[in-house]
Amino acid sequence: MHHTLAEIKSCTICKASLDHEPRPVVTASRTSKIIIIGQAPGRKVHESGIPWNDPSGELLRIWMGIDKEVFYNTDKIALIPMGFCYPGKGKSGDLPPQPECAPRWHEELFEQITDKQLVVLIGQYSQRYYLGKRRQENLTATVRQFTDYLPEYFPLPHPSPRNRLWLRNNPWFDKDVLPVFRQLAQSFLSS
Repeated sequence: MHHTLAEIKSCTICKASLDHEPRPVVTASRTSKIIIIGQAPGRKVHESGIPWNDPSGELLRIWMGIDKEVFYNTDKIALIPMGFCYPGKGKSGDLPPQPECAPRWHEELFEQITDKQLVVLIGQYSQRYYLGKRRQENLTATVRQFTDYLPEYFPLPHPSPRNRLWLRNNPWFDKDVLPVFRQLAQSFLSS
């Protein structure tokens, strides 16, 4: 595992597509219970090198009902984005994750995580990649049908401040989805 993580940290396969130096951000260990697959690091995470070290990460930790100490304990949680490097800024937020990362590294990482209990798919990119034809017509429907993907996967919207409107327009998420997600996460983290 350490060898693979070291290889990823020095990976430059997307260098030509970036307008800055690659800085892959990923954390995992053989004993990670929950794998959180996000999109790609934002600018703040790119600068700090700490995954989910931003307002999105704060909301995700609230959703899980855990603090930073648990969240960043790799024996409990692996943080593996679809794209390991900050993709840069687009017209309406960050650009999509670099497409090379997941096919190159995910399978190799997953094979080395022996204790995984749950894979959390945050946002459309991870859901498209991992659920394929099994996902619904859009992210909202996929998240609403989350039980279809258990016990292996748990699809969630992105906890970005940009998604406040989505969260407000979909009150069923707070009422029906989050309590199940929090309970599952906490039961795996305490086992």
